[in-house]
Amino acid sequence: MMTESGIEITNDKSLVNVEYVHQYLSKTSYWAKGRSKEDVIQSIENSICFSVLDSNKNQIGFARVVTDTVVFAWIMDVFVDKRYQGLGIGKLLIKNMLSHPSLAEVNGIGLKTFDAHGLYKKYGFNIVEDPEIWMFKKIK
Repeated sequence: MMTESGIEITNDKSLVNVEYVHQYLSKTSYWAKGRSKEDVIQSIENSICFSVLDSNKNQIGFARVVTDTVVFAWIMDVFVDKRYQGLGIGKLLIKNMLSHPSLAEVNGIGLKTFDAHGLYKKYGFNIVEDPEIWMFKKIK
């Protein structure tokens, strides 16, 4: 999907700049510090990916979704390069993800965030109801 400003959001995994995504996730993000390049590659291979590209096809953002296409989907690794934040690109990325055909029939979509609750609330995300019934086993 190309916007008026020349920003493109694509699911074409061949256009993912793995070096850029790995660098951002492992060095800049708060949630994936130290993630290995091999882990980034494997996560890309096993996810629906959303690359945000500028008019010169440079990667300026990324996100991925894991889903069974029926019961659940989980949004992860969402980011927009600091130089491009505040321009509505994050909103465009979220809209694009939520309209992906693989998510049309899922019962629910989850995510974790420390700092973007306001953004996600605009798209219908809420704090988990009945958190006492949710469980999670941390492995790493």
